[in-house]
Amino acid sequence: MTDRGRGAARRPGRTALAATAAFALLTAVLLLASDGPLPADTALHDWSLRHRPALALALARAVTATGTGVFPYVVVVLAGLAVGGTPRRRVTTAAGFALCLGAGQALRYALMALVARPRPPAGDWATYASNWSFPSGHATTAALTAGLLIAALLLRGSPVPRLPLALIGGWAAAVGLTRVYLGVHWFSDVLGGWLFATAWLALAGSVRARRPRTVALMTGSTL
Repeated sequence: MTDRGRGAARRPGRTALAATAAFALLTAVLLLASDGPLPADTALHDWSLRHRPALALALARAVTATGTGVFPYVVVVLAGLAVGGTPRRRVTTAAGFALCLGAGQALRYALMALVARPRPPAGDWATYASNWSFPSGHATTAALTAGLLIAALLLRGSPVPRLPLALIGGWAAAVGLTRVYLGVHWFSDVLGGWLFATAWLALAGSVRARRPRTVALMTGSTL
């Protein structure tokens, strides 16, 4: 493996470490906060309560619905199947994407139960919500889905226009922000979901980047 290849393989690992450290720091701050939500959480929550016209609420509910359920799985499986190459590669990629999303959701759920952070007051909710608050499940799932969609575009090998990347990233951000707007999450819950998703995707990317090196060491070949 060349120095350039080694550098490319290390970048996801460094991103995973940085995002994990940031997530751990945010979690520690929330656990140590004895006064409840952070000041930014309260400010954004109060703003959302004051700005809720019917049309905006309907749009927010429609957007937030795309961040949960079967929709993200259908999207990532279809993206994996569209990567190209042999049928076996397409099926393997689709299965890998679904596994990455499912495992990330499972770990997120375990962390949520461990932290057990209460949601904002139920009287402020403008949509249904359940379980604990941190990290946000919708924000995490949407960010994971967006990351896998971008990975699928990059794996096709051809240059990726900026517009699809911006649209995918904008959708994931919008799903997370609707959770705050609809009153079911604090902003720090959404931020935690984004950090967790970044760490998980970067870890998956690091494992994939190192896999050819591992194969080479096992077979005695030179990459």
